[in-house]
Amino acid sequence: MAKQNKQITGTFRDGINTRLKVVSFLLFLFGAALIARLVFLQIIQHDTLVVQSEKQYLSTVKTHFGRGVIYDRNLNELARNVEVESVYVNPSEILDQKSAARILSATLKLNQDQIYKKISSKKHFVWIKRKCSLDEVAKLKQARLSGVGYVSEQKRFYPKRELAASVLGFVGMDNQGLAGIEYTYQSKLKGITVRRVMERDARGRNIQSLEGLHNSRPRSYDLVLTLDEVIQFTTEYHLKKQVERFKADSGMAVVMNPHTGEIYAMANVPQFNPNHYGAFPSQVWKNNIIASSYEPGSIFKPIVAAAALDRGLARPQDIFFCENGKLKIGKTQIGEASNHKFGWLTMRDIIAKSSNIGAIKIAQQVGRKSFYEYIRKFGFGEKSGLSLPGESAGQLKDQKNWNALSLASISFGQEIAVTPLQMVSALAAIANGGNLMAPHITRALVKNGKVMEQFRPEKIRRVISEKTSRQLVEVLKSVVKTGTGKKAALEGFDVAGKTGTAQKYNMETRSYSKTEFISSFIGFAPADSPRLLILVMIDNPQGSHWGSVVAAPVFRQIAKKTLRYLNVPSSKERVFILDRA
Repeated sequence: MAKQNKQITGTFRDGINTRLKVVSFLLFLFGAALIARLVFLQIIQHDTLVVQSEKQYLSTVKTHFGRGVIYDRNLNELARNVEVESVYVNPSEILDQKSAARILSATLKLNQDQIYKKISSKKHFVWIKRKCSLDEVAKLKQARLSGVGYVSEQKRFYPKRELAASVLGFVGMDNQGLAGIEYTYQSKLKGITVRRVMERDARGRNIQSLEGLHNSRPRSYDLVLTLDEVIQFTTEYHLKKQVERFKADSGMAVVMNPHTGEIYAMANVPQFNPNHYGAFPSQVWKNNIIASSYEPGSIFKPIVAAAALDRGLARPQDIFFCENGKLKIGKTQIGEASNHKFGWLTMRDIIAKSSNIGAIKIAQQVGRKSFYEYIRKFGFGEKSGLSLPGESAGQLKDQKNWNALSLASISFGQEIAVTPLQMVSALAAIANGGNLMAPHITRALVKNGKVMEQFRPEKIRRVISEKTSRQLVEVLKSVVKTGTGKKAALEGFDVAGKTGTAQKYNMETRSYSKTEFISSFIGFAPADSPRLLILVMIDNPQGSHWGSVVAAPVFRQIAKKTLRYLNVPSSKERVFILDRA
């Protein structure tokens, strides 16, 4: 019996030992699996899980600060930054989505349905409106909506509103220059990018905002332009007034220092406010002074006169027969404006009276090849390189492709398209003694109050001799004294210039319009020592289309006020000074 009990006890112990071994083995396998899983999660999938965790509990928002200031030549601010707030929501915290959508829509002037769609999402961070006005934010904070938060940002602000808008351009929501000088100098002006990390608790509520510099670039550059705020305002004011008076489609004006190529003013009408650029049609953003080309009409006649004088093929007093107002070239008959019937005219009178046939006779003296060379030397048919986007090269056919009428047509400003900027630069070469200067609108790049880069006047090439320049100045003075430009005359100053009335070409009918014109005047003062060169172009004026009537008076007003502003003494004042000396 005892032996039997002993056998039973041994068998029982063996069973227990076996079970313990099985359990231990299972525990070992479980432990090994657990360790393997932990190794897999902690080491192998660490980076992936971290990313997933951040996606679940964090939102990263990029904002931009410290964009460079843009100044005029006298350090008046034309573009700067202001502190604003942007509105976001955490949809999980919103108690009444329909009510919240209604309040947000009314306060921020946004579509209610679109807001409701945003706040109904499962995201923890949704932008509602970026860079709100102070009034909008103040009203919204009074509403005390749950789930609504605010992020501080900087917004581009143009304190002078429409002033020089086509030059300055504007900046998008993410600090990207989209037009004008803001676009050209984006890399210098852009400032720093700040990363904001929005952390959330277990319930999905945004509990704190952390800031860190995402980009360690040094402070941005500030940009100083050649524009003068006062001259720009004067130019825009008188141009706009005349466009409205004649119910014209548009207008352009440029004021330049002919000796340096510095642009004091560049005006386009219609205007737009870059603070709210989206409220204006995109075609208004365009700077037509550089981006569009036009047949110049009679303001181009000084170019053919320059070629003849510089080659010694004619003198101001030489006479040309103007065919009593009608000249036939091939099968085409060319007439004078207003059916004038000019007979013999000197070169001076051809320019003063703006004879088309006289200009043709001068061009025939110069010849096709030589005339084309001078057109190119004056800068037509190529971009000037001005630091603004979208510049056009105009339209100039190679002289090898000219037809029988080309020489005649181009001599009085048809069959060639130029930008207003090209026209200004070309006449500046006549005014300054014969040098084509590179037009420029940027004066300096500044960082922390220190000038880092200065843009100096650049001579491109000599176009005509000083003698030719002096001769042409005298010819152009006669335009204002006795010719078509009398309404550009200034008391106390000699003015040299040229009127222009260009028929607009209709691409559909392939003919020149008899009802649509571009009226122009280009001139400089004081004529013998010019401080200003001004071009005025008005597109499709109603009532009168003559450059002498529509454009010349605008030149006079701009020149009169600008010369006074620059303290340029009149002839009477100069005599007074000499008498006292």
